[in-house]
Amino acid sequence: MPADTQARSRRLLQNLLSPRVLPALVLTGCLGVTAVLWHGALADAEQDAQADFDGRVRELVNNLDQRMQTYVQALYGVQGLFASSQDVDREEFRTYLTGQDLNHHFPGVHGIGYMKLIGPRQREAHEALVRRDGFPDYRITPDGERDWYAPIVYLEPFNDNNRRAFGYDTASEPRRRAALEQARDSGQPAMSAKIRLVQETGEPAQSGFLVLLPLFNHGQKVDTLAQRRAAISGWVFAPFRVGDLMAGLGGPRAAALDVEIYDGVAMTPENLMYDSSPQVHDTSRTTHQQVSVANHRWTLRIGMLPGLGSPRSDKAQVIAVLGVALSGLLACLTWLLARGRVRARASLVRSRALTEELKEGQATLMVLADSAQRSQAMLRSILDSTVDGILVDNLKGSVLNSNRRFRELWNVPECLDWQSDGAVLIAHMCAQLRHPECGLQLDEPGQLTLPGVQRGAPLEEEHEVLQLKDGRVIEKHTRGLQLGSEPARIWSFRDITERTQIEQREQTRRHVLELLATGAPLQTILESVVLGVEADNEDMLCSILLLDESGEHLLVGAAPSLPAFYNAAIHGMPAREGLGACGLAVQTRGRVIVEDIRSATSWGEYRDLALQARLGSCWSDPIISTSGAVLGTFAIYHREARLPSLANIVLIEQGARLAGIAIEQAQAAIALRIGEARFRSLYDHAPVALWEQDWSAVRGALAELELSGIEDLPAYLQANPSQLRRMASLVRILDVNAAALEQVAAPPGRKDIGALTLAQNFDSTAMPNFARALAALAQGQHFFAGEGSFERLDGVARLNELTLLVMPGHTHSLDFVIVSTLDITERRRMDDELRVLATTDFLTGLPNRREFMGRLQEEEGRLQRDIGGGAAVLLLDIDHFKRINDEHGHAAGDAVLRQLADLMRDSQRKIDMLGRIGGEEFAILLPGTDLDAAAVFAERLRQRVEQTPMQLDGGVVLKITVSIGIAAMGGRTPGGDPALIRADQALYCAKRGGRNRVELMDVEADRPGHQVPAASG
Repeated sequence: MPADTQARSRRLLQNLLSPRVLPALVLTGCLGVTAVLWHGALADAEQDAQADFDGRVRELVNNLDQRMQTYVQALYGVQGLFASSQDVDREEFRTYLTGQDLNHHFPGVHGIGYMKLIGPRQREAHEALVRRDGFPDYRITPDGERDWYAPIVYLEPFNDNNRRAFGYDTASEPRRRAALEQARDSGQPAMSAKIRLVQETGEPAQSGFLVLLPLFNHGQKVDTLAQRRAAISGWVFAPFRVGDLMAGLGGPRAAALDVEIYDGVAMTPENLMYDSSPQVHDTSRTTHQQVSVANHRWTLRIGMLPGLGSPRSDKAQVIAVLGVALSGLLACLTWLLARGRVRARASLVRSRALTEELKEGQATLMVLADSAQRSQAMLRSILDSTVDGILVDNLKGSVLNSNRRFRELWNVPECLDWQSDGAVLIAHMCAQLRHPECGLQLDEPGQLTLPGVQRGAPLEEEHEVLQLKDGRVIEKHTRGLQLGSEPARIWSFRDITERTQIEQREQTRRHVLELLATGAPLQTILESVVLGVEADNEDMLCSILLLDESGEHLLVGAAPSLPAFYNAAIHGMPAREGLGACGLAVQTRGRVIVEDIRSATSWGEYRDLALQARLGSCWSDPIISTSGAVLGTFAIYHREARLPSLANIVLIEQGARLAGIAIEQAQAAIALRIGEARFRSLYDHAPVALWEQDWSAVRGALAELELSGIEDLPAYLQANPSQLRRMASLVRILDVNAAALEQVAAPPGRKDIGALTLAQNFDSTAMPNFARALAALAQGQHFFAGEGSFERLDGVARLNELTLLVMPGHTHSLDFVIVSTLDITERRRMDDELRVLATTDFLTGLPNRREFMGRLQEEEGRLQRDIGGGAAVLLLDIDHFKRINDEHGHAAGDAVLRQLADLMRDSQRKIDMLGRIGGEEFAILLPGTDLDAAAVFAERLRQRVEQTPMQLDGGVVLKITVSIGIAAMGGRTPGGDPALIRADQALYCAKRGGRNRVELMDVEADRPGHQVPAASG
């Protein structure tokens, strides 16, 4: 923009801001704003008034509609009363409506009644019936003949006003009759047009109306118009006065409305039913609403009464008055400001040069001050946030600065004036030291002539560890520094109590563990614990008392620093209250602090002894085992009376805990040595062979197989014998007992572990059992049991019963497996012999009756599973066997039985079953054989017996014959016992038919009720 244009614009602006123009512009603008605000306030007032009017109208209409719906619901309740009973009498009707409390819950309704439909021929009977009920003057009014009548029979409340309507025929008046017919034909609620109620006596009379509900005869259909007209029995109704109905409707908000109600749609004077303000003819706002009640329409004309406008109309007037006043005031102020501005312009030009100079100097000062403030704040923040306590002095006896951590470490009180006199601070610090003569002091002024200090050379760094009386340990570092042109010194203090205690505890713990590992006596170990605590606490005298096995006395475990006479006196002291702090600690299972033994009541008879030993205080902590039992006490004594600090409490807790660990470890070590000795003795002298083995290499080989993708490990091992043998070669035998050496026939007096292999547990034939054991261990099981065979060192194969037990904690590594083996060769042989004796006939060597019946039962089960299968049962009896015993003796009979058994063995198949079931009777089971094949087998056997002479002792030869009965098993009769019975019946037939023959018995012969005597010889 050109310079002349800028100048013209500047002059124009100055002219506008002159005292003559600017006030006029401000006055004009303010009056314009006032006019806009006044107009907006008027519009808002009008909008609020209309919204308030609409809300009042909506609230009034809704209340009227809700009140009428409530009345209709009440009529529905009465209709339900009549629908639930065949005959509702007057008392029941009154009881029901009395419970409804009409005056309280239904304002505006004058009652609820019942109109009964009466035909022209029923009028006299109806009047007579009502008169008998206690109303001798009852009659239907008005008089006259009509097609039907609807007199009011019930009306509650039955007061004097409602008695006027008792007996009134509602159908006699056209408007009422139209409402009755509308309710009857529609089956819905109906409301009459504008009427004058019979009960109405006041003047001017209020308009009224009726609301009705039809009642229909029980059991009749009302689906169609004709059905409803045929089923109508009466009506329930409620009479209303419109004035009473509208009283109080809408609350205080409706009081500002002029409400006119017209019957129907037309708003004519004859249809006017209600006017809340008849004297008011001019309303500010008006609306027309239509309401449908019980299928009848009302028209409502609602207006706002005069004088109830919106409060915002007053606001517009206030805005106009205030706006004009403020506009004038602002115009005056503007004139004053404009004139002052003209005067200040000249001064501004003069001061501008001075302002620029001041700004430059102020900016420089602000930068310097801000930098100094930030540096000081940063330094203070750093000092206060450090973990070390910092103190700075000037080497002249004065303290320059300190941080918060320093004051916390040395418990510097707020009232201590250490900034003006550093000696006070040093005295406060030295008073807390265990050795006040440690040299903690500020340098005297005479020491400033030290060489190097005057030349500005820094002081040498110093390091010192300070012991405080309360048990804390503080590490001190000092070094020199230069503050401007003056030398200074910085002190750094760090609390290393916890670190020192940890180091001391760790050192003591390592020493204790070394003593435990070397099997040192318990007293030596406990003395090490006590001396470890006393090492860094010179004023402490520690002792450990142990509770004896009975738990009633305390024994001195370690107290090297206490006088010998004192230890001898308290050794064996009862562990009960009143006998020192240690006895009380055992009883209460808690820490006992005795600040002054001389005044402590818990010391009792031991007080003089403690004073003789120059003991002033005692702190005792119970030593608790991991199981919660009290093992003893750990006590700390002092020569003078004092209370423990927090560090002392931690120290006594750590001492008691370490003593407890030492005692438990020592007791455990003793118990472990005793247990190991017992286990070794039991292991070596156990009657069962025990093997200690290492299967860790086997575990690694199994892991390799799993990584190679083998999922079914048992199947893989069974299918790969070479892998199984490789696994067996990886098992290492670590130790065996004497029973194991004896079992494998090792040379007596020698234990050569190298000569033993897994073959002494699993030989080559027992590899499947070894594979099952591998699978069990691979699945994480820690126990396996089985039977197999093993090979002794002399090459003899024997049978054994073997169990593998993985010791707890070695399930994953399998490096500690205990195997127990028991040689069961002789037991198996004896079991086999007993089994033979239990299942074999001792004379013939054939299976006995019990074994044969068992096999017969197994065959029965097989035939039940195999419906198409079959079998045959043969019963064989020697003919005239009693004669052989009588003529030749029982020895000859036994010889005949043995030779017959041999003949039967020669004739049987591998699947056949022979048996001697008693005396000279034998049985044969032929699986898979039908009757015809069994008959051929039996005939061949019979002939062979007949043709084979029996050789007796002495050269006597006998010829014998046999009779055989055959029965079939299978199909519908797979039972073994029934087949055996049928075979016995067939044998009897063979005996009766002449002996030395074969007879068959099919199923049909085994008829119910058909009894056949058993065959006998």
